[in-house]
Amino acid sequence: MSAKAPRVPVEERLFSLVLALLSTETGLTKNEILSTVQGYRQRFDRSGDNANLERQFERDKDDIRDLGVPLETIDSPGQAGNNQSLRYRIPRGSYELPSDVVFSPEELTLLGLATMVWREGSLSAESRRALLKLRSLGGSADVPVLGYAPRVRVRDAAFDPIDSALEKHQIVRFSYLKPGETDARVRTIVPLALIQHQGRWHVSAEEAETGARRTFLLSRIVSGVVATGRTFEPREGDHPAEALRELEAVWASNSAVVEVRPESDAQARLSKRRGTSVRPDGSLELHYSDANILADELASFGPEVFVLSPEGLRAAVIERLDRLAADHAPLATDADREVPRG
Repeated sequence: MSAKAPRVPVEERLFSLVLALLSTETGLTKNEILSTVQGYRQRFDRSGDNANLERQFERDKDDIRDLGVPLETIDSPGQAGNNQSLRYRIPRGSYELPSDVVFSPEELTLLGLATMVWREGSLSAESRRALLKLRSLGGSADVPVLGYAPRVRVRDAAFDPIDSALEKHQIVRFSYLKPGETDARVRTIVPLALIQHQGRWHVSAEEAETGARRTFLLSRIVSGVVATGRTFEPREGDHPAEALRELEAVWASNSAVVEVRPESDAQARLSKRRGTSVRPDGSLELHYSDANILADELASFGPEVFVLSPEGLRAAVIERLDRLAADHAPLATDADREVPRG
């Protein structure tokens, strides 16, 4: 790794990552991505700690998925269930435009202007070099033109201050709202690791006063993250893998059974979730780590999803749909309230 690695613009790094994941049928491991893809390889240390680079990759995965790109994770051959050897890819069939989609000259002009967002409007020399390296990994260099445009994404506001606290070994304080509670509680924590699990960011931490280990979902932090002025000494064993194993165990132990409407958006998306299985009656069995998050997701599909079990999840989805219907119910007017005279 060069001591003065050149800075690669974020759009070029994402561009190169999408190209890399499109170029492989079998997928690439995280190590292969970090050591070969433009924007990562410049900072990759083959003999050192790449924790910051791995966190950058996790954030980039979020960004790519938010752009609508169908990034998939698959098990490595012979290593099913081993999260450390997961492979990443973008299936072309789900990514490329249907053959019957055509553009008018005016639309093509607008698309041409949009491509100016990307540096040079095409592959840079570094991107081409990355593809050449990927050929040695079994990838194909026949890459289609990118079919998405960048957009601004708002990440959890707590991410950056907690990431900074980790680097500076600072104890921090924030207000945290648990599901089902109406009042947030102030938590003072020793942050140990930021973890991305199932598309959401968590912080593994110890409570400063009791030393109890906790994992907090960043999206439930409802205040600013404030440094307390106290610091802590990093300890051996404070590794993201331990907290990730705990989240994975929770995910594996919780399952839900849902019916989905055939050929619907719900079927397309839920059937491709990691760990989803199709039961003999055609229903889907899903794993989840947080019932409230899953209830939000299932409710967003509306009538395309029917929850069979567990009952608590079913009730949570119904409650969300009832609340949505009430929020959009038409208000009664004075005329509606008039009682006809007999």
